[in-house]
Amino acid sequence: MIDVPELFVRETVRREGDTGERWIATLPGLVEELLEKWACTPTGPVMHGKVGVVVPVRRHDGSPAVLKVSFPHPGNVDEPTAYAAWAGRGAVCLYERDDARFAMLLERVEQTTLVEIEDDDEAAAVCGRLTRLLAVPAPPGLRRLSDRAEEQERELSTASQTLISHVPRRVVDAALATIRELGREQPETLVHGDLHYTNVVRANREPWLVIDPKGFAGDPANDAFSVVVGSAQRQVAVDDLCRQLRRRLAIFADAAELERERVIRWAQAHSLLHACWARNASDPEGTAALAERVAAVLT
Repeated sequence: MIDVPELFVRETVRREGDTGERWIATLPGLVEELLEKWACTPTGPVMHGKVGVVVPVRRHDGSPAVLKVSFPHPGNVDEPTAYAAWAGRGAVCLYERDDARFAMLLERVEQTTLVEIEDDDEAAAVCGRLTRLLAVPAPPGLRRLSDRAEEQERELSTASQTLISHVPRRVVDAALATIRELGREQPETLVHGDLHYTNVVRANREPWLVIDPKGFAGDPANDAFSVVVGSAQRQVAVDDLCRQLRRRLAIFADAAELERERVIRWAQAHSLLHACWARNASDPEGTAALAERVAAVLT
């Protein structure tokens, strides 16, 4: 039986309550069943993210892989479908899947992520190239980013009075215009949906591959927010934040073969939406002011 990391146990129970505690109790047995089902042998200690555990394994043919088992949650439902659609194109390969138990057998990659790359321009280019590779026709039945537009517009409109005490009114108006003009009708393209720098990892088959997709149908320009998050966190004290961000978003757009203006507009809108979320959540990581600053300089 595997040893479930204590930190993962505490965080899961804190977040999910009794349901999480019951799932944790079943996890060692579930992993054992999946190892037997897919003829795999553990080769290292159990790792974890926020919502799942990852077990390094060796497959029956001797090749390395990882077994990933996630807490059952609607946000994780389409992850294997996205992997299957990409078939290794820009993302780790999916070897096996058990959707009922939120389990997958995946290609093993390194633990180095894009966060560790000091050159932010290169990081933006990597994200752009991967976004282009991932832009394939969306499989039927995926959640659509366009379905979020009404809620996003309502959220910004409701928070507008609070926001304009931190940013000029034109910043809020610009974000609302983007959602109204670009959000309601979006292409049927597969989008990662959570393409931040820690979800881009070193690999052997390719220099970089993505992991942990949410899997949506929509406009790939939505994923430009990853460049804003990755860059802004390292550029808070830089006076020319506007120039730096716009250059990196242009690098992302060109590498992704997307329109620069659309990329900047979505990055600006998502920055302000993030500020709304942060303030509604009592700003747990102190990011609201930075997100508002980014939204302002991108307007």
